[in-house]
Amino acid sequence: VLEFCCMKRICDGCNMAAQKRGMRDCPFCRIPLPANDASGDADNLAMLRARVVKKDPDAINVLGEKYYFGDLGLHKDTGREMELWTEAAQLGSTKALYNIGVAHHRGEMVDKDE
Repeated sequence: VLEFCCMKRICDGCNMAAQKRGMRDCPFCRIPLPANDASGDADNLAMLRARVVKKDPDAINVLGEKYYFGDLGLHKDTGREMELWTEAAQLGSTKALYNIGVAHHRGEMVDKDE
């Protein structure tokens, strides 16, 4: 599970254990988690964009992934995702480099050789 507030990942087992203990906030930074509905998507997107403004390479990469898959209410935008992945890679994100490599391998967002 990715926490958009602090860009930390928590395993499903730890997440379930925290919820059983009554924790309804982020286990790392203690920010209350948004609802699991459309308003929660808007809150997650706002938290993600706040991290992007701070030049967090992991957040920039994740925002690129959200554009790629059309998650959090975003429309798929191949140009924007590649811009974000390139920026994240320049800031040191190895996951962004991987995403760029996969896109090139699949022939997405690149001109195909004849």
